[in-house]
Amino acid sequence: MKVIALAGGVGGAKLANGLAQLLQPEDFSVIVNTGDDFVYSGLFISPDLDTVSYTLAGINDPKNGWGIAGDTHTVLDSLKKIGHPVWFTLGDRDLATHIERTRLISSGLLLSEVTRILTKRLGVAHQIIPMTDQSVLTQVNTEKNGTLAFQEYFVKYQYQPVVTHITFSGIEDARLPETGVEKLEQADLVVFCPSNPFVSIDPILAVQGVREILHHKTVIAVSPLIGGKTIKGPAAKMMQELGYQPNSFTIANYYKDLIQGILIDSRDVEEEEAIRQCGIISLATDILIPDVIAQKRLAQEVIKFGKNLLLRNR
Repeated sequence: MKVIALAGGVGGAKLANGLAQLLQPEDFSVIVNTGDDFVYSGLFISPDLDTVSYTLAGINDPKNGWGIAGDTHTVLDSLKKIGHPVWFTLGDRDLATHIERTRLISSGLLLSEVTRILTKRLGVAHQIIPMTDQSVLTQVNTEKNGTLAFQEYFVKYQYQPVVTHITFSGIEDARLPETGVEKLEQADLVVFCPSNPFVSIDPILAVQGVREILHHKTVIAVSPLIGGKTIKGPAAKMMQELGYQPNSFTIANYYKDLIQGILIDSRDVEEEEAIRQCGIISLATDILIPDVIAQKRLAQEVIKFGKNLLLRNR
């Protein structure tokens, strides 16, 4: 069975890692959100690509979920001392990734080509594919702070501004890289990782042609919410501000035109009947995945659940 995941953020990286632990490189790949990408201090930063890459490489910071384990911040501290504006944390080893990515892109390579080079150098066997080689900027429109690039909203303002709506600047010109199209078309099962639906999964779905392919696939999602809350990030807060109830039923209903199944946490089992009313099959289990053992366990359940749905769809 060939599986492809759509991912962004820490939760997405964790499940992608669990799936990568169980599936061979030829049978599993990940398409990653790049709407968060931005230029910071002259460097091309791809936060979600790096989080997924570092996690699959086994070098991610387990405490923060992003960055590299045991990294130092000598350069950042020195920049602060000389008055450089610092609001985005870059570790010294992490900085090397951004410098090399910027150099390769400046030489004329596409982001998908650069990602393939960098992940290979990190020892990642599975393909990690950016959602597009074109520039797409996730813009968060807020009540009092105007329009903010996602990383400004998320990091600089600690996702405190009230969100009114979200747009993806440049999305009309975005195309899935050829490798992404090939992997998506070949996939037997597509998995929406437990990522923020509005700023991690939606940008990928907005790329031209992605939804059209998914309409012919068996697709399942893993809820990013447990008891109406997220472990990390602003998904639950955003849902409330955008007029949605923060629960797994809302996630299922939000994806209902694309998914056939969803995994929710056992603590949300009372939502299963409402999910079934949407025509979606649910599986209640433990979706908290703080470590590799838990990531592999949930990945096993995702694969088994997906196989059962594939049999039903034949």
